[in-house]
Amino acid sequence: MPASKISRRAAAVPGGRPVTAAVTAVLCAALLCTAPPAKGAPGGSASQGAPAETPADRAHRDFLDHGPRAGVMTVAHRGQWRKAPENSLAAIRAGFADGAEIVEVDVRLTKDRVPVLMHDETVDRTTNGTGRVADLTHAQLSGLRLRAGLGGRQAAITGERVPTLAEAIRAARTLGLVNLDRAWQDREAVWRVLEETGTVRNGLFKSRAPLPEVRAFLGSHRGALYMHVVDDANAASVAEFGAARPPAFEVVFDDVRDQVAAPAFLQELRATGRVWFNTMRNGFAARFTDEASLIDPARGWGALIAHYRATVLQTDNVEALRLYLTQGVADPVPPGAVRVQAEDYAPGGRGRAYHDIDPGNRGDGPGRPGEDVDICDHDGAVVVCWMRGSEWLTYGVDVPKDGRYTLKARASSPYAPAGTYRIAYDGAPPGRAVPVANTTAHHAFVLQDSRDPRRLTRGHHHVRLSLDAGAFQNWNLDYLQLEPVGP
Repeated sequence: MPASKISRRAAAVPGGRPVTAAVTAVLCAALLCTAPPAKGAPGGSASQGAPAETPADRAHRDFLDHGPRAGVMTVAHRGQWRKAPENSLAAIRAGFADGAEIVEVDVRLTKDRVPVLMHDETVDRTTNGTGRVADLTHAQLSGLRLRAGLGGRQAAITGERVPTLAEAIRAARTLGLVNLDRAWQDREAVWRVLEETGTVRNGLFKSRAPLPEVRAFLGSHRGALYMHVVDDANAASVAEFGAARPPAFEVVFDDVRDQVAAPAFLQELRATGRVWFNTMRNGFAARFTDEASLIDPARGWGALIAHYRATVLQTDNVEALRLYLTQGVADPVPPGAVRVQAEDYAPGGRGRAYHDIDPGNRGDGPGRPGEDVDICDHDGAVVVCWMRGSEWLTYGVDVPKDGRYTLKARASSPYAPAGTYRIAYDGAPPGRAVPVANTTAHHAFVLQDSRDPRRLTRGHHHVRLSLDAGAFQNWNLDYLQLEPVGP
């Protein structure tokens, strides 16, 4: 078994760093713990009738806190797209509901210069329409429907519409901050929306712009919240700010030897503000990714916090990051369950442990020497990929006790249908065909229940996963998980 996949045990929260005030409030509500009353609440120091502090108030205060005990803040990338379409109002609300203090959105202007939420230049990937955002009016965009999750032409069409920035920022007004990605080039139009909606303190601008341009904007826009993006190409801009540094720096590095990844450089940033990393993909913070963190937090989030001074993490796995920051675990195996990584198929070679129709390893991951199973590395998730009809894999599992178990597969695919597989235990005939659901992207993994429970006895078993030859197959398998479903 590769050392990187020995277990998904979580490390303790590095350095014992506290969570933010917003998260503490959520935990206290869930655990019924006793906490001092908030300002303005009955029994608080403020007078009766004063407005209570909102989560957005706390997020704003926490973001500006760069003290030694400042907690790590969570940013939901494009909102909680695992529960709603990316950049939708529902995704924004779900991101905050799942514990993020900041939600990231992407801003573009329509033909009639209305700021709307859209990541791509075109609406093709994320809606049921086509065309460039800049060539469509707001009225035309408002008639479109967003596709589920991360979109794609085969993703389901939902009832969600393309929101305006005004609608989005109003939705976040009392809930938290909004990271305004791609907004700098249209900052004046965006600023007008913030002023008109009374949400100046909610919107976070960011850029790599030359410092004179940044200073001019901040000098003429009172109260603007700003973060500077740095990599090796513009690392000198940090010193150019002098004593008037922004409250946060987003640090981008693809190699641990980069200048901006050096401990002294990061310590200098941390001394006067927050240090922000994106953990969605390999190139944003070397290979310290969400998926690496789910295998072992010390390979991702934990390392960024402990060794790279992170106090803000932007993620595609909001709930898992919150779980890690509050409880020290990221992707725990449920009680009584058994998990086996997809690349840890049984020994024995071709014809006994596996059947693969392509010679060699077609993927970019660490496959077994001399064997033909295709292994890919999807931003830290080591997976079986290039799945094709008639292929099969056999796994050994140790069942802890007698009972009924269901097999779940953590899989991904942008296609619909994505494929089907059948399960056979200990040489018995395979069961019914199990469909693999569209997850809207190759890197968007979802744990999917086969809904084909079997009674298994305590001890060692062999599970064969076979792909139907007559079905379209194009999906990725991260791991299998046997979970108890009854006595």
